[in-house]
Amino acid sequence: MKSLTLLASAAVLSIGTLALADGHTDANPAVKARQSHMQLYSFNLGILGSMAQGKVDYDAAVAQNAADNLAAISSMDETNYWVEGTALDTTDGTKAQPAIWENMDDFLAKQDGIAEASAAMAAVAGTDLASLQGAMGDLGGTCSACHREYRAR
Repeated sequence: MKSLTLLASAAVLSIGTLALADGHTDANPAVKARQSHMQLYSFNLGILGSMAQGKVDYDAAVAQNAADNLAAISSMDETNYWVEGTALDTTDGTKAQPAIWENMDDFLAKQDGIAEASAAMAAVAGTDLASLQGAMGDLGGTCSACHREYRAR
């Protein structure tokens, strides 16, 4: 029984050590989280943009779903994603400019703008194509405004 307890303890410690090591080898979970968040934006914007441009047929239910997703995504608090020291000059695999941390208030204001434009899109996306197209300009503009200043090309 004693050897079984020792074996079980060793297994738990090994698993715990591996989990801890895995957490430490993944040095930038904030970067991965914000990139995943941006992929969700991109996916849903792609659906709406394709409809707005006439590349795919307008489907009110699909448009509304994508717009609702954007509204939900943009309403999430992203503060924990933007850890100081995770800009492109110090971290591999990111396009985040150091200017984010130099102008955090402006950066957060731009995120608020995305949330407002996403809510406006959600209010009209399932109505008709013309309404979706009208909201698309503001939504795309808010994304571009942030990317222009805070994302490397």
